[in-house]
Amino acid sequence: MKKNTNNINPTPVLVSWSSGKDSAWALHKLRQQPDKYDVRGIFTTVTKTFDRVSIHSTPAWVLKQQAEKLCVPLYEIPIPYPCSNAIYEDAMRKFLSEVEVLPPDLTASHFAFGDLFLDDIRAYREEKLKGTGFTPIFPVWGINTSELAQEMISSGMRAIITALNPTKVPADFAGRWFDTELLADLPDGVDPLGENGEFHTCVIDGPMFSSPVQAKPGRIVQRDIESTSKDKDDKIHSSNNTTPTYVYADVVPLETQS
Repeated sequence: MKKNTNNINPTPVLVSWSSGKDSAWALHKLRQQPDKYDVRGIFTTVTKTFDRVSIHSTPAWVLKQQAEKLCVPLYEIPIPYPCSNAIYEDAMRKFLSEVEVLPPDLTASHFAFGDLFLDDIRAYREEKLKGTGFTPIFPVWGINTSELAQEMISSGMRAIITALNPTKVPADFAGRWFDTELLADLPDGVDPLGENGEFHTCVIDGPMFSSPVQAKPGRIVQRDIESTSKDKDDKIHSSNNTTPTYVYADVVPLETQS
């Protein structure tokens, strides 16, 4: 790793960690600039009803292994199921107050997000952090997603499709590996990184890890997504007039029998 040769300390950053490829690559990009950024930890919402990362459905045991192999502290933000936007935002405000009182060598002034091109999501994050003393940054923003998908795969990143919207991609994509074969099979109009909510992933290996998470795809299930309210301004946990059904793939230890 390059040494910081100037007198300016690197910006301390916590990375919003979905457990998937985009947040993993955002962290990777930050670590490629050690003179500029100091990645001090990752944070994510965990739905305590299932003990899984929200939206991506990554099991908590995998999340903890990811943090260990990233060699950074993990900050879990518990939320209920179902979770309204108001409850989500209250949980995030509580987390911000906790970050403020972390020891000087652990706290951060900036939060990094793996968003790629959705302007409303970026604006939402910027608005919610305005006036808090924390600054959002977007390390992978605006990168061509077709090129980035290929770069991720070429780097040795391995990720499992853990959640998908079956109205946008075939249900049998759940449990598949994010690889060149999957990219070739994506229907026309589907973003290669699933940025429009087509699918979500769990990363188990890549250049950001010290060693792979010992895991593989597991059982496939379908589940209706419940909502506590119709939040018109909800950009993260959107509500619909009808209850959507998503397809999920579990992530299990390698030694587990198929």
